[in-house]
Amino acid sequence: MSKEKEKIDRTEISELGEFGLIEHLTGTFGLKNDSTVRGVGDDAAVIDNGSKMTVVSTDLLLEGVHFDLVYTPLKHLGYKAVMVNLSDIYAMNAHPKQITVSIGVSNRLSVEALTEFYSGVKLACELYGVDLVGGDTTTSLKGFTISITAIGEAEKKSLCYRQNAKEGDIICVSGDLGGAYLGLQILEREKEVFLASPDAQPNLQGQDYIIGRFLKPEARKDIIEMFAECNIKVNAMIDISDGLSSELFHISQQSELGVLIHEEKLPISDEASQMALSFGLDPMVCALNGGEDYELLFTMSPEEFKKLPPTADVRDIGEITSEEEGRKIQTRTGKVHELLAQGWTHLQGQE
Repeated sequence: MSKEKEKIDRTEISELGEFGLIEHLTGTFGLKNDSTVRGVGDDAAVIDNGSKMTVVSTDLLLEGVHFDLVYTPLKHLGYKAVMVNLSDIYAMNAHPKQITVSIGVSNRLSVEALTEFYSGVKLACELYGVDLVGGDTTTSLKGFTISITAIGEAEKKSLCYRQNAKEGDIICVSGDLGGAYLGLQILEREKEVFLASPDAQPNLQGQDYIIGRFLKPEARKDIIEMFAECNIKVNAMIDISDGLSSELFHISQQSELGVLIHEEKLPISDEASQMALSFGLDPMVCALNGGEDYELLFTMSPEEFKKLPPTADVRDIGEITSEEEGRKIQTRTGKVHELLAQGWTHLQGQE
């Protein structure tokens, strides 16, 4: 085959992006088993096991892409790797029960290092009531690779998908946004200082909250428990891993509806806001596009919204509109602009 012909036939992965690639590779796969209720396309797959629905999610974390061991303690990494998966299960309004952990290990890591990693995994399992039931370990020629699968369960009527938003729904988010992204910026800054001057001491004073948001996120089990305790019905839900704007696009596209969010309602902590300004960044942009907050984004009817207890760690940030109205954001000055999905993008042309 000529080089010219090869060039014509070649499509770069970055042209499709993560979700475009998934659709390209799996879009023609049908569901052949009656027990498969939901396949590719949501936070987790759903399998009908009779009395309960089984919910399954898996994530792959690669050193140098998803984490940097220069500033990530191994115990924190083990804990976070579990949280990433539990968050997906909670985003289906389900409860995680088991996990499997598979790792690819180079000879750079010692037994002591892996023991520290698994101590973080164990802590996450203990705090969230999850059992480690298996996995695999193999040699990696380069870097540390982690793959975790989480298995959960839920009643069929309780499950929540991205595609079920309704026009007129209130758009809600738990917690605050942008902190994890800014915690990462601090750690990257201190890494550059360390590489230039190995004897320099890191400047992390007063930044515990936002650094913790990045290194040790918490899956929002409490929000799911609140829904059950208050008998609250949520229509659509997703966890915020790639950024609020990107997750809003997923709900909008799969529900075939529009969204309108309000800048003044975006929840940003004072620490995150101040740090954004110190980096010369717009706090709103960090909240919209930062990613890795692992908060829950969900929609519910105004009637269900009224059931939220006053102490709920939940904010109303907008509403679901008609598909024709598109995806918009209203600024503090009242102007309405197109909402752009500029969160974390995977598969950006790596060699």
